[in-house]
Amino acid sequence: MTPEDATRKMQFLFQLRSKGVTDARVLKAMEVTDRGAFVKGHFADRAYDDMPLPIASGQTISQPSVVGLMTQALGVQPRDTVLEVGTGSGYQAAILAQLARRVYTIDRHRILTREAEARFAALRLSNITVLTGDGSFGLPDQGPFDRILVTAAAEDPPGPLLLQLKPGGVMVVPVGQSDTVQSLIKVTRRSDASGFDYDELMPVRFVPLMDGLPRE
Repeated sequence: MTPEDATRKMQFLFQLRSKGVTDARVLKAMEVTDRGAFVKGHFADRAYDDMPLPIASGQTISQPSVVGLMTQALGVQPRDTVLEVGTGSGYQAAILAQLARRVYTIDRHRILTREAEARFAALRLSNITVLTGDGSFGLPDQGPFDRILVTAAAEDPPGPLLLQLKPGGVMVVPVGQSDTVQSLIKVTRRSDASGFDYDELMPVRFVPLMDGLPRE
């Protein structure tokens, strides 16, 4: 690692801490997951800035501090099985893979899942399974899940995903009816499976969660 790389990494972690990412395991996962491997083209030189960046298919890679805060809220444990809805660049899934036993990630855009799968292979992340499909229905054949992370905004937490949470499980999802007014919600399924508890975390802005598959 060059001195410039070391300085850049130190500044990157400082940005995360200053925005409230304090969990040591999350910070370590983000330290070892190079965001530069997930950003290409004109925006490659902005990979370590705390800002969202455009990727293919009209999607975005979220700003690192939001990724960190969402991951922190999820509270992933080493033996957990995690579902991510909205693979995008694969950056979030790669971080989750450092924290969980198994990560399933699904996206409706085949070009994104293919690129993410290639990145995971290059990074030797063997505990991630990538699928192309409508993530709003989750993956009932693979569930239930200890943790579910949704990286696109729904009007309400999707019912099929709620039902795929284990008792005691946690889902973090952006909720809002427009792309300008959204809240990040933490949903915890009660341990007796009698219902769900909801905590509003912070305002966010994500692309909308879409039904079906696009023509590509």
